[in-house]
Amino acid sequence: MQLSKPLHVKSLAERFTLKLAGNEDLWITGINEIHKVRRGDLIFVDAPKYYAKSLESTASCILIPEAVSCPEGKTLLVCDAPFEVYNQLVLEARPQRTQKSSISETAWIHPSAIVEANATIGHCAVIGANSTIGANAVIGEFTVIGNGVTIQPGAIVGTDAFYYKKTAHGFRKWRAGGRVVIHDEVEIGAGCTINKGVSGDTVIGRGTKLDCQVHIGHGAVLGQHCLLAAQVGIAGKTVVGDRVVMYGQVGVAQNLTIGNDVTLYAKSGVGKDLEAGKTYFGAPCGEAREMMREMAALRKLAREHQAKPRSGTN
Repeated sequence: MQLSKPLHVKSLAERFTLKLAGNEDLWITGINEIHKVRRGDLIFVDAPKYYAKSLESTASCILIPEAVSCPEGKTLLVCDAPFEVYNQLVLEARPQRTQKSSISETAWIHPSAIVEANATIGHCAVIGANSTIGANAVIGEFTVIGNGVTIQPGAIVGTDAFYYKKTAHGFRKWRAGGRVVIHDEVEIGAGCTINKGVSGDTVIGRGTKLDCQVHIGHGAVLGQHCLLAAQVGIAGKTVVGDRVVMYGQVGVAQNLTIGNDVTLYAKSGVGKDLEAGKTYFGAPCGEAREMMREMAALRKLAREHQAKPRSGTN
């Protein structure tokens, strides 16, 4: 997430009583998790196995629980509880606010847009020209909806990211500082749920169509002109290319990349990256022709086994 006002590393070190190593004159312009990091961002790491990945990332400032060698140009802020400092900064940049009216006074809605009865529009949401928000739909805080978008009744866009920090006392929820960004000419079916990103954006590309009861996880990115049938579920941070078709009840795991022009037949389970331009089927899925041949071979083997004479004793 981008900060509205940059933070200086020295002021952070003084405020939270942190040990500073490396560049003492650095300004932080964003707060991000490692998956979405950019130059100027602050991230945190609290497990030694992820130290190298964090230190080698494009992050400019890293909250870390122990002093290590600082890469040139970066800043390390050493503290006992990096997550707590990280989460506090996100809460300050994106404070949680209650909403007392169905349409927030901070939302911006184009005059040509239609908002039907009992829809809720959250703080700082933006709705573009000629878009329609159906009855009882919920558009969460900071959601950006383009032009000519249709959100059918009962859809919920901009729900909290399903993202927790595991601690000795249970799971601690992250404050989601990301958004949902829906580009022009998208249709979101009734009862769909779309999580906002933890720190980056969940994106639905231009012209993409979602059937009813589709779920899109935090930080996922869908390309242009995709078609997702009912009960498809896409987990967090997965990137889907353009013109991808997913039939009903396809499930896609987190942190994957699905290439352009992929087709996934119904009930397929995706647990690995998929090459562009191919059709897949099964759980775990494989190329459809190969999976069909395997199924035919298994059926043939079963028939042969049943037809085989069995020896027995009287």
